Amino acid sequence: MGDGAGAIVEEFMSLPIVLRPEATKDAAEAIGYFDALRPGLGQAFLIQVQDVLLRISGMPEIHGIVWRNVRAARLRRFTYVVYYRVHADRLEVLAVVQGNRDAAVWQSRE
Repeated sequence: MGDGAGAIVEEFMSLPIVLRPEATKDAAEAIGYFDALRPGLGQAFLIQVQDVLLRISGMPEIHGIVWRNVRAARLRRFTYVVYYRVHADRLEVLAVVQGNRDAAVWQSRE
């Protein structure tokens, strides 16, 4: 009983995240925009993006496919969406854009 035999051990594996340069630029522009609206709001946006990235890193298939193996994860407080693709060895973030933006903006980033 106390020897650990039969114990269930789960190993949490997360995939590394690779942000395409366009996605990094998207996030930086949004941070600047929100900071211009109110100091500190850009930091709050960044925290939300980091939370989404952490969540999808641990559970990459939590969000459904919206177009050609691209998945969409919405930020909770902001009207932004992280578009990403799951690969066997990594997650590729294509875009971090407003949810109401024309889909062609991120779809062209294949």
